[in-house]
Amino acid sequence: MAKKIVPCKVPMTEQPASERIHNYQEVPHGYTDEQAMEEALRCLQCAKPTCMDGCPVNVDIPGFLALTAYGDFRGAIDLIKKTNSLPAVTGRVCPQEVQCEGVCVLNKKFEPVGIGRLERFVADWEGRQGMSVLSDTPRPTDKKVAVVGSGPAGLTAAADLARMGYQVEVFEALHEPGGVLVYGIPEFRLPKDIVKREVDYVRSLGVQIHMDFIVGSVATLDELLEKYDAILLGTGAGLPWFMDLPGENLGGVYSSNEYLTRVNLMKAYRYPEYDTPVSRGNRVLTIGGGNTAMDAARTALRLGAKESIIVYRRSRAELPARAEEVHHAEEEGVQFNLLTTPVAFHGKDGRVTSLECIKNELGEPDASGRRKPVPIEGSNFFIEADVMIIAIGQSPSPLIANTTPELKTMKNGTVAADMNTMKTSKKGVFAAGDIITGGATVILAMGQAKIAAKTIDEYLKTGVW
Repeated sequence: MAKKIVPCKVPMTEQPASERIHNYQEVPHGYTDEQAMEEALRCLQCAKPTCMDGCPVNVDIPGFLALTAYGDFRGAIDLIKKTNSLPAVTGRVCPQEVQCEGVCVLNKKFEPVGIGRLERFVADWEGRQGMSVLSDTPRPTDKKVAVVGSGPAGLTAAADLARMGYQVEVFEALHEPGGVLVYGIPEFRLPKDIVKREVDYVRSLGVQIHMDFIVGSVATLDELLEKYDAILLGTGAGLPWFMDLPGENLGGVYSSNEYLTRVNLMKAYRYPEYDTPVSRGNRVLTIGGGNTAMDAARTALRLGAKESIIVYRRSRAELPARAEEVHHAEEEGVQFNLLTTPVAFHGKDGRVTSLECIKNELGEPDASGRRKPVPIEGSNFFIEADVMIIAIGQSPSPLIANTTPELKTMKNGTVAADMNTMKTSKKGVFAAGDIITGGATVILAMGQAKIAAKTIDEYLKTGVW
């Protein structure tokens, strides 16, 4: 008898928009046990599971869904953790709609299985029950690996290498581990106690994490290579891009990196309990259309802005942010000023007061595959605001490259690496994540880190570079 197909996902309740703009609590509430089992039963258990083809970290999706469907949540989370060390993170911030769920067979006619929601569910279930550590970790070898950066790439590589039996030490420049997970993604999208739980799991595998350690300053890569047999660079992309426009240095103009770091990592939203000031603004503009822009615009509302406006040079169809993030932003009252390009910042007495813009029309597709914005001559206009946030992208910090002459970099500042092995131009040094791609997704960084860990294992076993 053919299985009856349930066309829609089991709904997941959320905080009402009118309430959540006044707090930093997570927006979706997550599934109950019963809801998770019901949703997992929607999986067709395909003979050729295309969903796995869309997963950069190769999670056994049909396997964990089958276990979830029959209430074996412990078995489900243990299966996920064989390939994904950060499931509570990826279940929340991974773009499932264009990866595993995007290629789900059900997606051809119906809503795909809520794979991300179920990954989040079993990870959170484990958090409530007590963390388990996989028992197949081999005895430690005498080989030592240094991991630079404790973001998604660094944590993933560290966990994989520890499970392979290597002694792993992570070096983090900031005072808390997690990288972009703690300084970039807001509490309402990724609670920091969730990040801490995932970091604690990596530590439970025997990984040591050193904080306030800036590689390139406290120690160079050459100095680390005197003590470690291999190095994985996973320092992300923390150098913000600016627009090189008149007035960009006025007070009240922030990079998204500074704005979100002040609020997320340094807890400016709890000022004066935390002594971190940030301009709150009555009318806030965010320039850009990615997830970071949505994070900044939604954060501005929670800091008390009466109006929060996205300024984006293309149309809504070209917005690079996840559809869910755009939807949540719109629900919360974020306004979108589309087909608009800034040309100058204007101010008074040293502080920004307005943004001069020009309207665009869409031309032919550019190298990104999206239609190129073409300015309309004479369409200049002004948008008044007292805080403006530039969220147009970022590059890796040049510190490590500047102190390592043999480390080849690209014109955009990223580290050059073989994408099949994650080897850099310097023997013994590998790289993964935003340091080689520029600003990208958490799950892409994790997938590259898994490749790097495998290649490091081969290198340390064979000695062949």
